[in-house]
Amino acid sequence: MTDTGPLTAATAAHSTFDPYARRVEASAVRFLYGMNPLAKLAAPLPAMALLVFVRDAATPAAFLALAYVVLLVGVSFTRRLAAILFLALPLSALVIGFGFALWTDASRVDQSVVVWQIGGWTMYGGALEVGFATGLRLAAIVGLTLIAGLSTTGPDLVRASVQQLRVPYRIGYTALAAFRFVPRFGHELDVIRQAHRVRGAHGGRGPFAAIARWFGYVVPLMAGAIRHAERVALAMDARAFGAHPDRTERYLVPWRVRDTVFVLAFWLASAAVFAVFFPWGL
Repeated sequence: MTDTGPLTAATAAHSTFDPYARRVEASAVRFLYGMNPLAKLAAPLPAMALLVFVRDAATPAAFLALAYVVLLVGVSFTRRLAAILFLALPLSALVIGFGFALWTDASRVDQSVVVWQIGGWTMYGGALEVGFATGLRLAAIVGLTLIAGLSTTGPDLVRASVQQLRVPYRIGYTALAAFRFVPRFGHELDVIRQAHRVRGAHGGRGPFAAIARWFGYVVPLMAGAIRHAERVALAMDARAFGAHPDRTERYLVPWRVRDTVFVLAFWLASAAVFAVFFPWGL
């Protein structure tokens, strides 16, 4: 008989603080939550790889628009999503584009139009074109990664890798345990802060007091992390984790027909974009 969930006992008492304990319910409209994580990675992967070799601005702009459409339809619209799509990503593309424009070799674009000139320094239109094309290319790659990043949890990705890619569960569920450490650290840090406030050990105000407070958090946080790691190790040993070639899965992440349809449809859309713009010339 194989082991049945070695991490469950160690984390059951802390499931309130585990954002991965409750899986996101799939919706007919917000379809990305109900899809296999590997499908959401495989669909944009060829486009992301080919975008590295693109030098025009139209192709990454088209893929960025495609990523926006998929995200706005497939993911729940929240303030976080709005901030990423309409503030962080465009602003990052502008800053990166302007930075690359400043670093562009002027001798390669000195035949283009002069945008402005300050003393002996000249900003050419060709430099801005190269810079903002680079910024758009990076923004498009990030936008495509968000398709999986905003709709997939780390444990589901681990489970899908174990079940579909046949990753050894000894490796996969070690990564799953690591994913669960992150929210636990956050909870422990919150408890330590509250304990310091109750005892009045705030240490005053100012940057030096803040640094001293953070040093005061390190020792109890590390002690809590060691205790939690020991509990996880004991729970895994108690269930003979690693003693069998396979294990019983509590949560299944199947590959369905809709996952295949999504991957093929995205590949076709990507091929259509590259065929229309053909950024590499003849």
